[in-house]
Amino acid sequence: MKILHWLDRHIEEVLLVLFSTIMVAVIFMQVVMRQLDNSLSWTEELARYCFIWLVYIGISYGVKKDRHIKVDVLLLMLKNKGKIILTIIANLLFIAFAIFVIRYGFDIAMQLLSFGQKSPANQIPMGLIYLATPIGMGLTLIRLIQNLVKHIKALKHEMNQDKKIEKLG
Repeated sequence: MKILHWLDRHIEEVLLVLFSTIMVAVIFMQVVMRQLDNSLSWTEELARYCFIWLVYIGISYGVKKDRHIKVDVLLLMLKNKGKIILTIIANLLFIAFAIFVIRYGFDIAMQLLSFGQKSPANQIPMGLIYLATPIGMGLTLIRLIQNLVKHIKALKHEMNQDKKIEKLG
């Protein structure tokens, strides 16, 4: 159980650090090799694929930390209960989008894996690169559901507070 709790708290950070480290290391290696008039053919491709994985894992991390860019003009005009309801609606729409992306992203990745297509320089199966989409959005879906549960609990708390105030008045 401790392992699951640790993974829940740190999986995105570990993956982001891993892919960032690989990306920076191979780009640095490419810069050094170019200065020595000896370019490497595989570094740019590997850095690009690490960046793709970074983007999709980063979406999940942004949802987890609630750090995505959003237009919050309506949120500023609403009271606590209204803010929570609007956030729940936005999360439900994002969940629908995530499910759509997971379904079709997985289909495309599996199709590429079945074709056996590989990247030119590193010979990485292209299906593994395309799996970044359903895996990243799968993590995002988990974080969205966690946020949804948290906001529903907050909404119930707000409604209970309103009932207590009505009884006093």
